[in-house]
Amino acid sequence: MKRAVVLLSGGIDSTTTLAIAIAEGYEPYALSFDYGQRHQIETEAARRVSTSLGVKEHRIAKIDLRVFGGSALTDDVTVPKHRSEPEIAHGIPVTYVPARNTIFLAYAIAWAEVIPASDIFLGINAIDYSGYPDCRPEFIEAFENLVNVGTKAGVEGRRFQIHTPLIKLSKADIIRKAVDLGVDLSLTHSCYDPTPEGLACGECDSCLLRLKGFREGGIKDPIRYAMK
Repeated sequence: MKRAVVLLSGGIDSTTTLAIAIAEGYEPYALSFDYGQRHQIETEAARRVSTSLGVKEHRIAKIDLRVFGGSALTDDVTVPKHRSEPEIAHGIPVTYVPARNTIFLAYAIAWAEVIPASDIFLGINAIDYSGYPDCRPEFIEAFENLVNVGTKAGVEGRRFQIHTPLIKLSKADIIRKAVDLGVDLSLTHSCYDPTPEGLACGECDSCLLRLKGFREGGIKDPIRYAMK
């Protein structure tokens, strides 16, 4: 089996991406991050998902992006709530974490060099998303070119490929894909601002996009929300 590093946050997109990598015959090495985000529920979800899908190895890299802040996820900044779809689709929100995907992908490439693996899977989406600049195809293309000229593996001829199987899918399509692959979506977590008990708020951009996806997909969301 070909090995692949799969970035895993514990959300729907990364979980579905992991399932796709497995379905395509890759031996998955899941990589998650404790990066100073507002809560640890995200990494707990990633552990649940990795166990459920039977990854070869799951590592959680501990870094601290709070040293820079600049995001509602890593700083003392209020998470936006109750935004309309046009508001979510317009501009870059305060939940954007500066250079997060660049940093995460750099770690994934480093692990891939060591394993060794040539394939990286990332569950970004450029349709139903919050306007993050590092979720666009042009970012992935540029980063892939960069690592193939800036790594030992790349200059020795073992080229890296960054797979983004969800990048052109709607959230509803992603959820349907997950169900088709037998993913247990009750294990996933999406909320930016969960309650102390771990319930999703149902009001932040991520919750609203998740709920919209389940509604349009005609599937019931299996997780619990504080608002219900």
